[in-house]
Amino acid sequence: MKDQAGESSSTHHVERASTTEGLPIAPSMGPAIVAADVSRQSGLMDRRTAFISLICVVLAILAALAAQALVHLIALFTNLFFYGRVSFHEVTPWDHRLGLWVVLVPIGGALIVGLMARFGSKAIRGHGIPEAMEQVLTNQSRIPARMTFLKPLSAAIAIGTGGPFGAEGPIIATGGALGSLIGQIMPATALERKTLLAAGAAAGMSATFGAPVSAVLLAIELLLFEFRPRSLVPIALATVTAAAVRVMFVGLHPMFPMPDLAAPTGIAIACYIAIGALVGLASVGITKTIYAIEDLFDHLPIHWMWWPVIGAAVVGVIGYFYPRTLGVGYDNITQIISNQAGPLSFVAILCLMKFISWAVYLSSGTSGGTLAPLFTIGGGMGLLAGAAVTVLLPDAGVDVRVAALVGMAAIFAGASRAMLASAVFAFETTLQPLGLLPLLGGCAAAYFVSALVMRNTIMTEKIVRRGVHVPVDYAPDFLAGVPVREAMSETLVTLKADDALAAVRGWIERGEPGTTHQGFPVLDDHGHLVGVLTRRDLLDPRHAGTTRVREIVHRPPIIVYADATLRDAADHMVNHDVGRLPVLNHQTRRVVGIVTRSDLLASHRTRIREARDAERGLLTPRKYGSAR
Repeated sequence: MKDQAGESSSTHHVERASTTEGLPIAPSMGPAIVAADVSRQSGLMDRRTAFISLICVVLAILAALAAQALVHLIALFTNLFFYGRVSFHEVTPWDHRLGLWVVLVPIGGALIVGLMARFGSKAIRGHGIPEAMEQVLTNQSRIPARMTFLKPLSAAIAIGTGGPFGAEGPIIATGGALGSLIGQIMPATALERKTLLAAGAAAGMSATFGAPVSAVLLAIELLLFEFRPRSLVPIALATVTAAAVRVMFVGLHPMFPMPDLAAPTGIAIACYIAIGALVGLASVGITKTIYAIEDLFDHLPIHWMWWPVIGAAVVGVIGYFYPRTLGVGYDNITQIISNQAGPLSFVAILCLMKFISWAVYLSSGTSGGTLAPLFTIGGGMGLLAGAAVTVLLPDAGVDVRVAALVGMAAIFAGASRAMLASAVFAFETTLQPLGLLPLLGGCAAAYFVSALVMRNTIMTEKIVRRGVHVPVDYAPDFLAGVPVREAMSETLVTLKADDALAAVRGWIERGEPGTTHQGFPVLDDHGHLVGVLTRRDLLDPRHAGTTRVREIVHRPPIIVYADATLRDAADHMVNHDVGRLPVLNHQTRRVVGIVTRSDLLASHRTRIREARDAERGLLTPRKYGSAR
């Protein structure tokens, strides 16, 4: 890193003082380059945010239309492959009359998807969200344009031929790809492109389930890795817009309607939390099983293009004996959480067969989603656990429907660690407000157990194996909360602008106090800051000893005010490739200190100490003989 004597780099995110009147900067050097301080950062929104919000609204309309197109495309392939007719009417493949020939239908779809992945784009493999996360974290949110049509088409074929997936994963991936494409076409920063990608993905989820709030939370927890108003507002507008478009097509009814619930008792809530923890533990097993099967496929001695055919064969065989495992299965979810799916033994077998079918086919590398299968499996587990509790604790007041609802949300909370999105999603898709308390408790318990037992999630394991670091904490920027005045060094060692270099060099050679510093502010006779010079500048043999100090200062000083933050200072150092900044008082405009890269690092001691060191509590017993 160069110091302030070097050439100035980009001045992005800095501004120059409009006047030097009263400013202690030598007029001959021109106005100082000032770091943006807190007084200039108070505005959370600007015209650019309004423009991005408008783009997100348009994007949401496109994503919602794409969602409707994908749903109808799935219906077309389902009708075509299972019933031999051309129709866009939504049907399930359960009532087919193909007999044993049904085994070949998923295999045919898998062959087509394998060819699309081999000769189109390998990125269509998987359920979409991990791939979008990887692009956010490693590729500045750039998704190839061809994914906007290859992903939904491949998913429609896989699901329409009986794949046990939900349409939501591909729709989320498609919306994200569409947002990324718009962010690549128009001039946009990487952060704006990330917002567009997340807005498109969230709009896709909102358009599928009519759950705009949980879609925003999902974007925050799985894609944005931050909580910033400049991102949150555009995404919220996008999800509301997508939900409104959905209402135009399908109405305002909930995605998973169920009978009204009664208010839970305290004992019942405790039972629901326990069920959530149990389902969270199951989500760990499901995640580990998925990736264990993927590892088995990796060891097959055939090209990966053929793996989906193997997975589809399993889907077809299971689908022949248990037809309700085929296709999306949203009806299964509705019936399970309403306790209308049939005997408990049937629900248990359905969930087990759905899990095997989905796990093998997803692990084989085909295109499909994870939400619907997980909701089916989790809902069934919650229903079975709730039924067991009613037998063991008949007076606890446990409602098996609430238990199923908790299981549906908790399994996704445990598998993905999107706790808030999972709880709110179950509420929005059922419109049952009395289920919110059990949902929050169950999802929190599932999250806790999952995080305690498993390091990565079903969304992150794949990209972590590729060496991608995924953030797990969305804490505020520590440096943004520390004023420069708290970290700067107030002990200044300055040089006089009119001194000869020979005198300064002699001072350095004698090793007098202050000579070990690496940078020195240069002041004129009036105390005005002329610039900053390093030891290297002062000892450069190309400068004669008779040269005045001011003559080797080649650019205006780069400064920061004492009431700015360390984030402002750090960004200023990076933008101008410097290692230290003179600090000025905002009122007097006088130099009051200097802040260096070492000061920035040292400021983190407070953060580390606050997280590591436990203070003695009021009830902590004193050791014998300790000071009073």
